Amino acid sequence: MLSQPISVSFDLGGNRIVTIETGKLARQADGAVTVRQGNCVLLATVVANKDPREGQDFFPLSVDYQEKFAAAGRIPGSFFKREARLNDYEILTSRLIDRALRPLFPEDYLCDVQVLVSLVSSDAEVMPDSLACLAASAALAVSDIPIKEIISEVRIGRINGEYIINPTRSQMAASEIEFIVAATEKNLMMVEGEAKECSEADLVKVLELAHDAIRIQIKAQAELRAKKGVTTMRDYKKPEQNEELKAKVYAFAKDRVYEISRKGSAKHERSDAYSALKDELIASLGEDITDLDKKLAKKYYEDLKWEVVRSMIIDDRFRLDGRKLDEVRPLAMEVDPLPTPHGSALFTRGETQSLTTVTFGTKLDDLLVESAAKSVDSKFYLHYNFPPFSTGEVKMMRGQSRREVGHGNLAMRSLKQMMPDSSNYAYTVRVVSDILESNGSSSMATVCAGSLALMDAGVPVPKHVSGVAMGLITREDGKYAILTDILGDEDHLGDMDFKVTGTRDGICGVQMDIKVDGLSMDVMREALEQARKGRLHILDAMYECIPAHRDDVKPHAPRMIKLIIDKEFIGAVIGPGGKVIQEIQRETGTTINIEEVGNTGEVSIFSADKASVDKAVAWVKGITAVPSIGEVYEGPVKGIKEFGAFVEFMPGKQGLLHISEISWKRLESMEGLFNEGDMVKVKLVGLDPKTGKFKLSRKVLMPRPEGARPREEGGEA
Repeated sequence: MLSQPISVSFDLGGNRIVTIETGKLARQADGAVTVRQGNCVLLATVVANKDPREGQDFFPLSVDYQEKFAAAGRIPGSFFKREARLNDYEILTSRLIDRALRPLFPEDYLCDVQVLVSLVSSDAEVMPDSLACLAASAALAVSDIPIKEIISEVRIGRINGEYIINPTRSQMAASEIEFIVAATEKNLMMVEGEAKECSEADLVKVLELAHDAIRIQIKAQAELRAKKGVTTMRDYKKPEQNEELKAKVYAFAKDRVYEISRKGSAKHERSDAYSALKDELIASLGEDITDLDKKLAKKYYEDLKWEVVRSMIIDDRFRLDGRKLDEVRPLAMEVDPLPTPHGSALFTRGETQSLTTVTFGTKLDDLLVESAAKSVDSKFYLHYNFPPFSTGEVKMMRGQSRREVGHGNLAMRSLKQMMPDSSNYAYTVRVVSDILESNGSSSMATVCAGSLALMDAGVPVPKHVSGVAMGLITREDGKYAILTDILGDEDHLGDMDFKVTGTRDGICGVQMDIKVDGLSMDVMREALEQARKGRLHILDAMYECIPAHRDDVKPHAPRMIKLIIDKEFIGAVIGPGGKVIQEIQRETGTTINIEEVGNTGEVSIFSADKASVDKAVAWVKGITAVPSIGEVYEGPVKGIKEFGAFVEFMPGKQGLLHISEISWKRLESMEGLFNEGDMVKVKLVGLDPKTGKFKLSRKVLMPRPEGARPREEGGEA
């Protein structure tokens, strides 16, 4: 009989118990655990090959997080009715796990490792992504796969000034910040999140509180590992080394690498020089060099570049392109470079360039964001494209990569902080960033170009948002260098990639990956302050380009107006079988969407022609307006009888204009007075107490002749 012999539990706070169990499920995996909070249950497994593949020279880690729809009692909506490729939410969660786990493995460990995390039971209030990295780390902890440390990950929110670890879905809806933080016992590893313009000091406090909570989770995993009896890590085959060859490589190339690195040249010029030197190096080793030694020589050459450039930056305070450590590359930007999109901008920073467009849509263009627990429509979304030509490469185009999803999400979360409230703003807005050049932080270029394009489109965003990518290089002797606006090469050789976005008043988004142990909070504060100065420098240039959003959308952009009506009028606007709303759309050429929200109805009217929108707005207002006695209206004559005319003084509402109310002069008949369709200005003077019909008067709007009796309310003159 199966059993669950090993488990540990800890309290997140507020008697929210999390339990980690192992030994019952997926027993053939190298490590398997379940993590449970409330009704939320995650199953995490990890398997690693015993030996690396022949010729393997990189660490092949794959991480997949997937939510089973059965976990929430749902059936997938796809044609095949089964879980298919990972959606964006699952990809983003997979990336959060991957980025935190990857630094845990030894640098010389090259065996394939596969981590799978599945949501198998869902809780409406528990957000599973904040437990996913805990589950993955625990699965590694109870295995013999060689990892250097145990980690965990938490989400932190702030509701009414109170910081909460792993808040519920309901709490997060009111949160001012949302950060997910991963860490080991001693060091931060990864940070990602968004905020409504929080300060740098607020972010530091978030990191400190999150780290305290993570230490409790690491202690629980260590306890589970001890109960499981895991005391040793498996041995593995180390990559072959040749110290004599390494010495030759360093002797031949070290000074030359430094010379190339010190020139302050452009990316491709520097890359060509490095490549030519590598060819010289291989040629110098002789024709009879083995394939293995040739491969090792190339590796040692890359290691040498890594060491030389890092030392140059720390000791000389000189960067690969010749900039100062806190200097932002030259900026160039323009709005409206494209004639047809509803908004567009071109942003260039050094050798990184984004062409970004904004497109307006209707409710029908909302993005469905679906997970096992819920499905919601998003009115603002951003797509980021990174074609191979942007780095001068040839690659197959096979749809968006996980990197593209992650970079686009960071930009979207940052710009979202300044977007108008969706309940009051009728448009669905799609932003698309196409990266045309890339040499460092195209995601930050996307934030800047996106902000410019939104302003150009006339979206009422109150402030610009910019972003800057920071780097950090450290050395064992305690020396370090913080770099503003890092290059692609500096990202590769650095110890930290830290992207910060925000306005002049605070931080809107953060994405950070740390590869070094022992990063102090003092260094973090210094990096944040340097990032703030870089962000403000870019913002100044953006405000010079376009200081505020345009007052109106472009002439060719669609017009949309949202009307809020009483719930009771929704049926009247739609009409029986949709007859009324279809007539309005047909006659005005507009697209109309009606949605019931609480006790009101939201009517969105959409058209590329302003006159059409105005006509439809007047029509809907007429249907939903409440007739007011004493108000003056104008409408067409709908019917003529011997006793008067019926006038449609409001859409769908007719009243009787009695023959006695047409003129102060007594009329003998209706003959020749009106034709059907004639527009008549009338005043609503009363309501027939017997029939409830509206009573209209035309004569009260005319000068009263001398001697004529005034009209008696409710009767005839």
